[in-house]
Amino acid sequence: MPFRPEPPAVSPADERVAVLWCNLGSPDEPTARAVRAYLADFLGDPRVVEIPKLLWSLILHGIILRTRPAKSAAKYASVWTPEGSPLKEWTRKQAVMLTGWLGERGHRVKVVEAMRYANPSIASQLDALKAEGVTRVLVLQAYPQYSATTTASMIDAVNDWSREVRRLPEFRFVNQYHDDPLYIEALAASVEAHWKHHGRPDQLVMSFHGIPARNVQLGDPYQAQCLETGRLLAERLQLPIDRHRVTFQSRFGRAKWLEPYTEPTLRALGAAGTGRVDVMCPGFPADCLETLEEIAMEGRDAFLQSGGKEFHYIPCLNDSHAWITALAGIAERNLLGWPTGAE
Repeated sequence: MPFRPEPPAVSPADERVAVLWCNLGSPDEPTARAVRAYLADFLGDPRVVEIPKLLWSLILHGIILRTRPAKSAAKYASVWTPEGSPLKEWTRKQAVMLTGWLGERGHRVKVVEAMRYANPSIASQLDALKAEGVTRVLVLQAYPQYSATTTASMIDAVNDWSREVRRLPEFRFVNQYHDDPLYIEALAASVEAHWKHHGRPDQLVMSFHGIPARNVQLGDPYQAQCLETGRLLAERLQLPIDRHRVTFQSRFGRAKWLEPYTEPTLRALGAAGTGRVDVMCPGFPADCLETLEEIAMEGRDAFLQSGGKEFHYIPCLNDSHAWITALAGIAERNLLGWPTGAE
């Protein structure tokens, strides 16, 4: 297999360090055609769906990609902004702000965003960084909790690119930060800011993206890390055990996923006469379809239609000062020993 052409070599004095800030991705536009291409890439990843390849290919291309794109496109359209995909735009802003935060701390580091299943792709961003003389790359992911379906898949994409490159940069990977004090503090700050203006709810629901329960049985640490994030955040907020709960959303297919599921929980809380529920999504550092449509719209309807009185969605960390400060701290800790220019 031929390797990619190498850019001109740079002298050691000109070598640069970069941070690759990675997120899942989003369709290029809210149309059935764009969603179909995105889902084909996303759901075609064996890390995401662990079903025998031939059987899953028949299901994916014979059923799912024929029926799901149009429905999903309508949902994407409901959250689309003039700038495009919320997830892409927040991820881009986070990369820009992280560059500035690190620069203020004396680090000469370039931060670029990359998408696992969309543009800008991991391969294209790594090509660009190499062309600029970057020889060390910190891969920092927008997945605080480790899962093979997300974290490991991102590493797979870096490795796929690496197999075609003659001279590899030095890589470091941040695989998880679910219990990092800076991350927990950023979550707490977002909740407290909301409560300062709106008061406290009867229940705080912390909704994480779900994965198949079988994955956990096979050794995936994701569920345990979500529960630990929830525990640490509740402790930081000094919430009694009966005033908060962790749930899991975005179930796909008929297999059993991590429970309790978010929407049935919201319906049960509404039916029980809960006055007010606040919902946040700690595992999503950037607002996206799963938070803005599935929670802030569908979740709201589920709670109110079941008898609940008041529903509040607490936005993701997005570009909050506390979150970018946390990202900078996590990045800085993992850049130690590399020539970033800081004393």
